[in-house]
Amino acid sequence: MRMRAFFAVLAATSLHGAVARLFIRQDYLPGAIEAENTFALRSVLNNIGPNGSQVPGAVTGVIVASPSTEDPNYFFTWSRDAALTMKMLVDEFLHGKTELRPYIQDYLKAQAILQTVSNPSGALSSGRGLGEPKYYCNLTRYNDAWGRPQRDGPALRATALITYARWLLATGEGSDANEAKEKVWPVVQNDLNYVAQYWNSTGFDLWEEVSGSSFFTTAVQHRALVEGSALGKELDVSTAAYDSQAPNILCFLQTYWNGQYAVANINTQSGFSRTGIDANTVLTSIATFDPEASCDDALFQPCSPRALANLKVYVDSFRTIYTINRNTSSNSSAAATGRYPEDVYFNGNPWYLTTLAVAEQLYDAIQQWNTVSTLTVSPVDLAFWQSISPSTTVGTYSGSDFIALRDAALAYADSFVAVALKYTPPSGALAEQYSRENGTALSARDLTWSYASFVTMRGARLAATSDYAQVPSWGSASGNEVPAVCEASSVQGTYTPAVDAGAPPGSGGCTVLVTFNVNASTYYGENIYLGGNTIELGNWNPAEALPGSAIAYSAERPLWSFVVELPANSTVQYNYIRKEDNGEYLFETTNRTLAVPPCGGNNAPVEDAWVGPVGTPS
Repeated sequence: MRMRAFFAVLAATSLHGAVARLFIRQDYLPGAIEAENTFALRSVLNNIGPNGSQVPGAVTGVIVASPSTEDPNYFFTWSRDAALTMKMLVDEFLHGKTELRPYIQDYLKAQAILQTVSNPSGALSSGRGLGEPKYYCNLTRYNDAWGRPQRDGPALRATALITYARWLLATGEGSDANEAKEKVWPVVQNDLNYVAQYWNSTGFDLWEEVSGSSFFTTAVQHRALVEGSALGKELDVSTAAYDSQAPNILCFLQTYWNGQYAVANINTQSGFSRTGIDANTVLTSIATFDPEASCDDALFQPCSPRALANLKVYVDSFRTIYTINRNTSSNSSAAATGRYPEDVYFNGNPWYLTTLAVAEQLYDAIQQWNTVSTLTVSPVDLAFWQSISPSTTVGTYSGSDFIALRDAALAYADSFVAVALKYTPPSGALAEQYSRENGTALSARDLTWSYASFVTMRGARLAATSDYAQVPSWGSASGNEVPAVCEASSVQGTYTPAVDAGAPPGSGGCTVLVTFNVNASTYYGENIYLGGNTIELGNWNPAEALPGSAIAYSAERPLWSFVVELPANSTVQYNYIRKEDNGEYLFETTNRTLAVPPCGGNNAPVEDAWVGPVGTPS
């Protein structure tokens, strides 16, 4: 009943101005947050296999993105979403929810298995397979076309499991220490080795749409290596690779700042024309938040001038493009926010998790200001402060002036939570998006990431307003110095199945990277696939064949390419397949054979030409 009463007040209130926000915060918001938080945490668990009520068929430890199976189909496990969700569950476990430990241990086992699953991004032996974005919920590969690789997943998975490992070591129990070293560390080590080797390689961004360098990815990679190094030293293992690459990543992170905001994607493919204003950057401040950090621009901490200036630019970009924001032209008003202003997915709408992220960044910042009881306004973030407290000038504030500015930030943060709750159905269910026109829920239902974001927002608010310690420090003070010179370097990694954590014995064998090139003239809408007698090539099932890339296709050479890791010292049969624009398959009239060289061998590109029927547009 309290939630329904809150929604009734929201419907009757414009919510504009500090007075309205303060009224809601004091009289309704805490209760509404607690009610929704209970529902959100339960909903997350409902989306985890094998016993989650919303995800029948998901195996043990698999965190499903959403129960939605059509329009859109999100019944997969994404490495990134799952890791962010698990980090939330680990933090909740640290706050006394001991019943969550089996979920953490099940996740660890599932990830140990997934690390060994050969996939279109690669295999474990080269590390490339760790960058695969998503899998079926029975822990098998997803072969269809997708934005891959995505290089944030390994870093985020490492961060979630490092937090758990540190708790294990802090308990002082021998069995817990063994779990940290023998089960958790082998999984984490694979992911850290991946980051140290591939951080300077391009990949797809947070939203799986843009190939290039992603601000979010770079930042979480830096954090993973810094805290991974600290854990490694505690376990008495070598951390030289992490120590050498973390400063280079931090140096690279600085290049995203354009003087006004952090550009979400750089080094992108030609034709990319977005402004770079993106929730990616706000989520970065949350994912790398350290309660013991200063307001550090280099680390883009939530309270830093750059992060606050960026937050204002981000929020303002949505004020005039959504109908439901029509009364938020004032810079002091909260607004529904989405991924980025140019978004067209589902016609481009606000997301629950991005709206909540604005509030969470500010709650995190308040924790940092409370630590020192002062607040410094610089020319960089002056516009942000003047938008919520017009008389603010550049300078350092303490005493009652500090409290007034901090409370203005708190009221502003609360108003974004109020917006998200205003468009939350009475049931409490959080979809992926809500309509830009009228606020009704859209896209995937019961999105796990939406629920997880509500729980982390609630924890951040408690920490900002009480002595609740939301998250532990990740040791940012040991990795916050930007080198004078950036080095685009890398450290070759070694990758081993984490058998003690649950990886199948004998899995993750040696593979050889093979490039297949085929000349095949196609029409727009027709695509070429590579099939064969191995799991990497779909076991002769055309629906599981490997999609090709036509990035180098030209009139002079109609080139389709495939890069795949195949078992070393094996013989593979394969052929090419045309998939027509009506879904029909056309097969070559011949099967081909390839002798894959032994482990460590090099294989020259395979050069072929299509032999068989050709298609015509339907």
